[in-house]
Amino acid sequence: MKKVIFSLVLMLLMTSCATIYKFPVSNIVPTAEITAKVIKDKQNNFKISVTANYLASPERLTPSMKTYVVWIVTKENGASNIGQMKSENAKKNTLETLSTFEPLEIIITAENEGAILSPSGIEISRINLKRNS
Repeated sequence: MKKVIFSLVLMLLMTSCATIYKFPVSNIVPTAEITAKVIKDKQNNFKISVTANYLASPERLTPSMKTYVVWIVTKENGASNIGQMKSENAKKNTLETLSTFEPLEIIITAENEGAILSPSGIEISRINLKRNS
């Protein structure tokens, strides 16, 4: 019984520092359920996890695109490309990364290239983390 209580307390402590954000419904892919989790670690880095369930393949968009790119907006750098979403299966796309800068906003765009410096494709959804915290 003590092990179970200890495990529950440990899980609560591990998840209590995380903030989970739910993106608004996208006009482009309304079936997508998109969330982000941001955790500040002991070294003052920010672990960012974005999950998009039921996100249509970018090739099915009009116009057709090649990939979904996730951007963070920070006070120091403006919008920065933090990577492409990886499709785990037809139902789930994810991205996990670390940032030394605090994200103020997270934006998801559909792009023809993943290694680009500024968003230029179709904006899928965005969330202002300060307004939604």
